[in-house]
Amino acid sequence: MDHQLASLKLPKNLEFTIISRGELPLVAQNCRLPAMVENHSNFCRAGLAVVLRHIIKKACEEDPAKKDVSELLGFKNTCLKACAEVSQWTRLCEISIPNAVERFLKGEGAIPLEILQLEKKLGEPVRVHNDDKIRRQKLKQQAKRGNTGALNPHQGTGQSVSPKGGAQADNQGLMGASLELSAALSKLTNQDAPPESSREPSHIRKATFADLPALEHVFAEGMYFTLTDVVLLPCIHQFLVSVNTREKEKLLELPLLLCWYRRVQEVPGVLRAAAQCGMKFITFPELLSPERELLQPSMAESEMSKEVVDRNFIGGPRPTMTKLKESGIEACFSPQSSPSRTIDWENLPAAVSPAEGKMSGDRALRKKQQLDNLVSAVINLVKPGDVAVDFCSGGGHVGLVLAHMLPSCQVVLIENKEESLVRAKDRSIDLGLKNIWFIQANLDYFTGGFNIGVALHACGVATDMVIEHCITARAAFVVCPCCYGFIQNTVKATFPRSHRFKEVLSYKEHMILCRFADQTAAQLPPERRLIGKRCMGLVDMDRAWAAEACGYSAQVISMEPETCSPKNNMIVGVPL
Repeated sequence: MDHQLASLKLPKNLEFTIISRGELPLVAQNCRLPAMVENHSNFCRAGLAVVLRHIIKKACEEDPAKKDVSELLGFKNTCLKACAEVSQWTRLCEISIPNAVERFLKGEGAIPLEILQLEKKLGEPVRVHNDDKIRRQKLKQQAKRGNTGALNPHQGTGQSVSPKGGAQADNQGLMGASLELSAALSKLTNQDAPPESSREPSHIRKATFADLPALEHVFAEGMYFTLTDVVLLPCIHQFLVSVNTREKEKLLELPLLLCWYRRVQEVPGVLRAAAQCGMKFITFPELLSPERELLQPSMAESEMSKEVVDRNFIGGPRPTMTKLKESGIEACFSPQSSPSRTIDWENLPAAVSPAEGKMSGDRALRKKQQLDNLVSAVINLVKPGDVAVDFCSGGGHVGLVLAHMLPSCQVVLIENKEESLVRAKDRSIDLGLKNIWFIQANLDYFTGGFNIGVALHACGVATDMVIEHCITARAAFVVCPCCYGFIQNTVKATFPRSHRFKEVLSYKEHMILCRFADQTAAQLPPERRLIGKRCMGLVDMDRAWAAEACGYSAQVISMEPETCSPKNNMIVGVPL
């Protein structure tokens, strides 16, 4: 342990205490690290992106003047906000690249695919909320230089911006950098870059958007330095150090990554922070010529055209349903095991009611009916001492009812959206619940054992991830799917799910079922809703059969009354 601590590169001014995992609060012991628990509460934040976003938020609350810190969360504070299960970009930055670099450092020779994916990303076109203004400034800059063609996007980026000396020194450095880099770094200072001294000429103002020059991809997410760059920097640094030592010629395959690596060092404060952590940057002057950087072609256009072809695929549900019927597959629903059981809402504390979630009376009534179905199914399966996990818990409508009605069980609420989970925690305080945990994290980051998983209207592929997580834990599950149109192949799940469906349907044909499964809204014609309900049943049968192949008894049930929700299917699975 002492040897490991000595090898750690930690800032000298950082206060920390080394403890064993067994000394962590119980809620944190059941999560993948890093994790954060405030004041030994029952609220835990887990996962690199979630923890870092919270640290930034708290730092800005302590000192709102920290513009450079607040800008790390990007436009509308959405940087790395999407969970890694559904966002390929968050997964690449938070999970895939760190894991790939770790494998590479252990001896794998080839450049990891994930690093090549980042290289490709750095070559894609940039779109930002104010790109029209910046592109017009770039057109004016080109006109001043007498160059109406494409300006070398990397011209000037070799100028360093000093991290010391205050805003005046920073702005002097910005003047020598490219327009994009100047705009990007000016957002991290308390003063904007120097304004233009004169009005733009008429031909600049009247230029169409198509005539404006493209913007340079400066940092990982495009124009601006964000939390993504902070997350990637330590991993990419270790990777480049290793390659530079072992096989330097491989760096020729990564010109855009090297350019990014240089640019992040120009961000005020980065060099200082790196020095505090013992990180010594390396330089690659012979590999960073503009011509070499521009040799790397972008594959964005070919990928976009491929995506357009897929999106234009046209097909209706009837041929697909007929194809399934000819193979003996039709939508069918199992009966409710306890259809008459409902929750006695009148005798429950007010804070348990969905109406406390600030919803309308009609919507609160439908939510109660949905909870009647889910909670009834859970109560039929749960035993005293069991752990029940409410995945994608939102404001806690399911988890709070379970925690109140099952005091002998531990209930865990897992949700990626902080605002929703905080509301649920506040309601639990009003109820005085002691058997409940709140975890803000990707659902995969909950590593504890549990007996039953629940999810009410988990969106798209999230339903499949919940079922998969339950199967891995050999836990029962009660899930109500939603947003079938958002279902798509991901790293965690591919479709169709079951062997029997795969024998009959292609991925595109399965997507037809998913698209029409969303057409069950009350305002639609009855015939159209009936087709939507059948498509919904087929998609969920595929899910149930996939679970049965993993040693489960699974059934698809229609919640009662059917008017409780347009998405009224419920899949119940029990390990055999």
